[in-house]
Amino acid sequence: MVQSFGIGEKEISRAIVSEFSRQFEEYIESDCIIIGAGPSGLMAGRNLARAGKKVLIVERNNYLGGGFWMGGYLMNKLTIRAPGKRVLDELHVPYKMVSEGLLVADGPHACSKLIASACDAGVKFANLTSFDDLVLRADNRVAGVVVNWTSVKAMPREITCVDPIGLETKMVIDSTGHEAEVVKKLEERGFIKTKGFGAMWVERSEGLIVEHTGEVHPGLVVTGMAVATVYGLPRMGPTFGAMLLSGERGAEIVLEKLR
Repeated sequence: MVQSFGIGEKEISRAIVSEFSRQFEEYIESDCIIIGAGPSGLMAGRNLARAGKKVLIVERNNYLGGGFWMGGYLMNKLTIRAPGKRVLDELHVPYKMVSEGLLVADGPHACSKLIASACDAGVKFANLTSFDDLVLRADNRVAGVVVNWTSVKAMPREITCVDPIGLETKMVIDSTGHEAEVVKKLEERGFIKTKGFGAMWVERSEGLIVEHTGEVHPGLVVTGMAVATVYGLPRMGPTFGAMLLSGERGAEIVLEKLR
C-alpha cells in the first residue's frame, strides 16, 4: 500500500500556486526576456543563463521547442547541416550522417535535450503567455515586454478587456520565427521597416541568418527566422543548424550589451 503522508488536494494546489507566484514575482524584472521558445530562443536562453544571467522565456503555446519538435512535414525528423554538428555533440543528441555535411536526428530527442539543457542552466519559462506589446523608455529603447494569457485571445470580443501586465528587462530577444512579433510592434510605431522573408534557398539562408543575427533596435536582438523577416532573407525549411547557431550568436551579443 502506498503511503499518502496526509497530503491532499489543498496541499498540492497550495504548492503549485505559491511556487508559481514566487517565481513569477521574481522574474518581473530580469536580465533578458526571450519571446519564443523555438530552437534559437532556447539556445540563446541556455547560453545566457550559463553566463549567470537571469533569463525568462515567454512562449504562447503550452509546449516548448517550436518546429524543432516536429522537423519536416510532420515526420519527426530534422536535419542539421555541418556547422551545427558541434551543438548536437554538445547536447549528446544521437544523429545519422546521411551525406557529407548533412545530419538527420529525431526531433523530439533533439528538442528535449535542448529544453533540458536550458532548464539545467537556470532558464525559467512562462507558457501559454502571449507577447502583447513593448515597454519603451527614453530614446525609445526597449526596456521590457507586455504579456497576457494566450487564452484571452480566444475569448469573445465583448469580454476580452483583460488588461495585460508589464515585465521589465535589460534586453529582449525576438525569436518568434517568421512572424517576428516583437519587431512588428516597433514597425507599427514607425521605428523599423521589415522586408519579409523570401522564398526557400537553404544554401544561402543558413549562413545569412547567422550573419545578420543582432541588435535591430536599442535593447532588442533578433535571432532565428525572425532575422529573415527583418532583412528579407530566404527561408530555409526543416534544417535547424542555423537556428541553433543564431541563438548562440544572439546570446553573445546580449552579453556584450549587458557588459
